[in-house]
Amino acid sequence: MFALLRFAVPLMIVLTIIYVALSFYSRNERRGKLEAYWEEEGLTGDMDAFVEHGLKDYDGSLRRKLIWGVYVVPVTVVAVLVYVMNYM
Repeated sequence: MFALLRFAVPLMIVLTIIYVALSFYSRNERRGKLEAYWEEEGLTGDMDAFVEHGLKDYDGSLRRKLIWGVYVVPVTVVAVLVYVMNYM
């Protein structure tokens, strides 16, 4: 059990760092695309409100949810490997 904790804790710390970095990067890219779209189309009004509305739409998007794969995929792979090595 202690060996599992010695492996799992650093793994979760690394995955959390990757998740946070990927989230910030993806949100920043989306913000840049919204600002570029605003300038490209020559829209009028409040650009900040447009960008904030676009980011709220992004928060509920599939892309945002797929970032959780940073946790799901490695943990699933490790669990499968542990199962296969011990019980097959």
